[in-house]
Amino acid sequence: MNSVRAFLRKPLAVAALVFLVVVVLACLFADVLAPYDPIAQDLAAANSLPTPAHLLGADTLGRDILSRLLFGGQVTLSGSLVAVLVFLVFGLTLGMLAGYVRGVLDVVLTKIVEVLYAVPVIIILLVVLSVFSQNLVVAMVTLGVLGFGGLFRVVRATTLAASGELYVKAARASGLSHGKVLWRHILPNVWGPVIVQVSLFAASAVLVESGLAFLGFSVKAPDPSWGSMISDASQALTRYPWLLVPPGATIALVVLCLGLVGDGVRDSMSRDGRAPARNTGARAALPDRDVPETNDSALLSVRDLSVGFGRGSDTTIVVRNVNFDVMRGEALGIVGESGSGKTVTARALIGLLGSGGRVLGGSITFDGVSLGTLGRSALARLRGSGIGLIPQEPMNTLDPVFTIGSQLREVIRRHDRSSRRASEERAVELLELVGIHDPAAVLRKYPHELSGGMAQRIGIALALAGRPKLLIADEPTTALDVTVQQQILDLLVELRHRFGMALVLVTHDWGVLADVCDRAAVMYAGEVVEEAAVVELYERPLHPYTRALIAANPHGAVPGEPLPSIPGQVPPPTAWPKGCHFASRCALATDACREAPIPFVLPEPDRGSRCIRIDALVGEA
Repeated sequence: MNSVRAFLRKPLAVAALVFLVVVVLACLFADVLAPYDPIAQDLAAANSLPTPAHLLGADTLGRDILSRLLFGGQVTLSGSLVAVLVFLVFGLTLGMLAGYVRGVLDVVLTKIVEVLYAVPVIIILLVVLSVFSQNLVVAMVTLGVLGFGGLFRVVRATTLAASGELYVKAARASGLSHGKVLWRHILPNVWGPVIVQVSLFAASAVLVESGLAFLGFSVKAPDPSWGSMISDASQALTRYPWLLVPPGATIALVVLCLGLVGDGVRDSMSRDGRAPARNTGARAALPDRDVPETNDSALLSVRDLSVGFGRGSDTTIVVRNVNFDVMRGEALGIVGESGSGKTVTARALIGLLGSGGRVLGGSITFDGVSLGTLGRSALARLRGSGIGLIPQEPMNTLDPVFTIGSQLREVIRRHDRSSRRASEERAVELLELVGIHDPAAVLRKYPHELSGGMAQRIGIALALAGRPKLLIADEPTTALDVTVQQQILDLLVELRHRFGMALVLVTHDWGVLADVCDRAAVMYAGEVVEEAAVVELYERPLHPYTRALIAANPHGAVPGEPLPSIPGQVPPPTAWPKGCHFASRCALATDACREAPIPFVLPEPDRGSRCIRIDALVGEA
């Protein structure tokens, strides 16, 4: 409705749409509206200007121009419609598939489109018409096939951008099938560019059909079409120029109005999208020595997980040899600076790495099932019902095109197969569960009408819709004020205990870690450098990076004194050193730390550290 109101505020576009509707309806009901038979001759009125008897005059054979214009429009517009439908079906379907699936399909379809761009369209149309005995339908189908490349490129690019949006990843994390994601969340994003392309192509189709009719390749005389009327007028142009005005003006106005309507619809539906960036470079993943066997009693068991972006020799490893377990009902925190690989690790668990990202090695076992053995459809069914995700940006996880109720009911029906009434009741129940007052009113709102805290609660409700056993929360308090942050954290703790869910919390805040989590995995530059119970990490860290992070925690700051900080910054994946990734920032580093990769060892039961200076670290403490 918002798009309709925006369109109605564009008077030029509205006037163009009204004109097109009038022309189409007039041609459609030509049998009723036309004052004469389009081929009936009145020689006494031949070549006459507009009169009460012939409102637009008569041609050289005394045929009524208005009647021929109405009946001729049926031929021209129906032929153009055939071309537009073929153009839309091929361009929209193949463009979305190429942009969403990518891979070999994308490459093949793109090459086909490039070949079609090199084909001389008018020559191919003339050949087709000569082979198929001037069959206009076949010619317009051919036009649609040859011309869909422009729409394909626009749809593919828009789909690529939309696929990287957080609300699309959230939809996939909720367990929606690929078809539902395409239909509900990708398609609304491409409609604006599609309508512009369709309107431009429709205008071209009208001109092409008229041109073919002008050359005598459309209807056979004496049946009319707009192009054949211009052809007839051209033969008497010097003596009776009026004959050219009605068909010529009609074609020009139709083409102009198609462009104006397309621009108006595009402006009223426009939204921005950005394609995700890609990384380059490559490094090898090396297995750790003290890697335990998969823990069969754990709900989630991750072993030697390595993740990269790119293809072939251009692959960049961004996460390397990650190991951890999450027991049933346990809360594990993944903590570290920005760029440490926390979010990539969390998204790898449910196969939502985005463009170019893929698991390079290792295993992920959830509830006794190795996720690496699951196909796309099985993994999609697991999302939401087995593993729920609360993405980082609360507002960007919601599709701005639909109401909260529409998005929440969609996820509920995906998992419960319930009726509309039952899904409505379940939606109200979920909103009450996450502490939203007046849920019925909130269900009718759009995302832009929500505050950040309310949007985050909606994100939690979406993640809970499938009753997951494991909830992944990717920095769920980002961009929220302190009061709302505490409310969200309290809600997560309450929900975890109420439903017995396990929790993986990605954060950089040690205060949040202490409030919510039982155990923690500390990540730095793509590696887990330490893992232990949260209390043990605070009291006795076994890695210099962990100690430095705790010292820099603002919650422990002394008023009036400078806050300790870690010199330098996290190295990018393309600049990882050969040895310890933290060596350049570590006061305890020696030459041995820089010579070779540091393995992840288990110095104590239920504790791990990626450091060869543990003794020195403990001695300093």
